[in-house]
Amino acid sequence: MGTYRDLEKALLSQSENQIYHSNYQSELYFYRAVQQGNLEQVTKLFTPLSTNGMGVLSKNSLRNIRYHFVVSVALITRFCIEGGLPTETAYTLSDLYIQRADTMTNEQSIADLHKEMIFEFTTIMQSKRTEHVMSLVVSQAVNYIHKNLRKPIKESEIAEALCVSSSYLSSLFKQEIGIGIKAYIQTARIEAAKNMLRYSDYDYSVISNYLCFSSHSYFISVFKKHTGMTPKEYRNRYFQSNWTE
Repeated sequence: MGTYRDLEKALLSQSENQIYHSNYQSELYFYRAVQQGNLEQVTKLFTPLSTNGMGVLSKNSLRNIRYHFVVSVALITRFCIEGGLPTETAYTLSDLYIQRADTMTNEQSIADLHKEMIFEFTTIMQSKRTEHVMSLVVSQAVNYIHKNLRKPIKESEIAEALCVSSSYLSSLFKQEIGIGIKAYIQTARIEAAKNMLRYSDYDYSVISNYLCFSSHSYFISVFKKHTGMTPKEYRNRYFQSNWTE
């Protein structure tokens, strides 16, 4: 009952001071645009993150905007998962952004990060629009791979987990994705390595071991094959300096 009384008081105060939350349908329309990878629509609908029309989650203004950032990331992450983004990829990217926001000491930095986050998720979803629609089995296989990048993955283990034969899974996966399972696993690990190089200061050997490459030299060789750069060159070019700021 105490919480209900607080709710009544809050609603009355907001009404008297003409403070209202953002329109639900407008927010939904925006999140759907992100989910669909519609950069044009997202650019048109995007508004900088601020506390105006977003409610008060904390009386501390910096903490308030940080909380709203977390809410925004959480919603977009779930919309993108529903739109076909692999679960582990979506949640890991979300975690990285929240960790960065947690280190920031002014509201404008968080607002800038919010804009970066919105357009990165939208760009990722836009790239997925060009991919073929996946069957349930292949979608589950992709999610299994992304959840298990940190340990050795065998095709037979994936097939067993999905209760299908290895030959059927291998054939269907290549038909729908365009490359074999082993090649996809390697590509997924390189994408994960790129994120770690951009958003963390982990040593190259740590990243190599974490993503289960057989040796550091093999990691460098595969990374250069995929990106045209060594891991060191990639970090020097793309490392997000505001991570530590």
